[in-house]
Amino acid sequence: MEVLEIGKNEAGQRLDKYLKKYMNQAPGSFLYRMLRKKNILLNGKRAAGSEKLSVGDQVTLYLSGETIAKFRDGQRERKLPSGRAPYAVIYEDENIMLLDKPAGLLSQKASPEDVSLVEYLTADLLRRGEISDGQLSSFHPSVCNRLDRNTSGLVLAGKTLKGLQDLSQALKERTVDKYYLALVRGNITGAAEQTAYLRKEAGSNQVAVLPAPAPSASLIRTAWEPLWSDGGCTLLRVKLITGKTHQIRSHLAGIGHPLAGDPKYGDPVWNRQLKEACGLNRQFLHAWQVTFARAEGCLAPLNGRTMTAPLPKDLAAVLKKKHGPGNPGDLVG
Repeated sequence: MEVLEIGKNEAGQRLDKYLKKYMNQAPGSFLYRMLRKKNILLNGKRAAGSEKLSVGDQVTLYLSGETIAKFRDGQRERKLPSGRAPYAVIYEDENIMLLDKPAGLLSQKASPEDVSLVEYLTADLLRRGEISDGQLSSFHPSVCNRLDRNTSGLVLAGKTLKGLQDLSQALKERTVDKYYLALVRGNITGAAEQTAYLRKEAGSNQVAVLPAPAPSASLIRTAWEPLWSDGGCTLLRVKLITGKTHQIRSHLAGIGHPLAGDPKYGDPVWNRQLKEACGLNRQFLHAWQVTFARAEGCLAPLNGRTMTAPLPKDLAAVLKKKHGPGNPGDLVG
């Protein structure tokens, strides 16, 4: 027998979902059969599995230790990094963190052996005692938006289940505005908002931007305004209205203004010139600001606030060599 007490990171979810996380190798049919036979009880009573859990609830497993271990042994061993986390913390409270991810770091794992921002976040919270190793069997801190490996800037992360839920809901309802800084080829003189259709290309990690609806294509919306230009390139503040894979990179390339340094959708000749003249070794794209236009729940302390991740040194050096703005924030009205 095992008795599990529900904490803040387990509360708010259905009992059956909690059980599937705790014994993640157990078939759903087995768990529901144990619920029907009263081998799994909620607060000492029979449960269907659809009940919402609250802090302090007790889940009793009238199962042998061997059975429980068997259904938990398949959980992957966590590979957590040691040492200082490579990100900067822009904002933190008991539920969420806003992190400034450096270029070169994955937001989430792409393969089992990867060590991503999520692993650093988890290790950081474990060291600080904000989560225990045992709690990780049913809850994992995570991120709610992802940046490409070589895109730097703001990532929204949930430390608790409530934080993850409220951040995810805000992103879904688009009450959080996300702004990027992008250096593109060509001279753009006016603000614009455009729609297009994005389709993932089979067999490659690239997307195609189409002007009209097509099978398997999703609607995208991107807005931008120029902050500075030398005639040959333009620094844009880009607002991501929808959030699809490679949206900014592919959408701007599709209208003839590819990102500086972009190896997938950019201009290879221009990229080579920028590398030689300015030392640019990645795409010039930085998740710069998030504005919480309407924040509720555990996000309420951020209502109406804008958080900013400073332009990293490598991108700031490119602007300096092109005699651009030292602080792009000075150009925003």
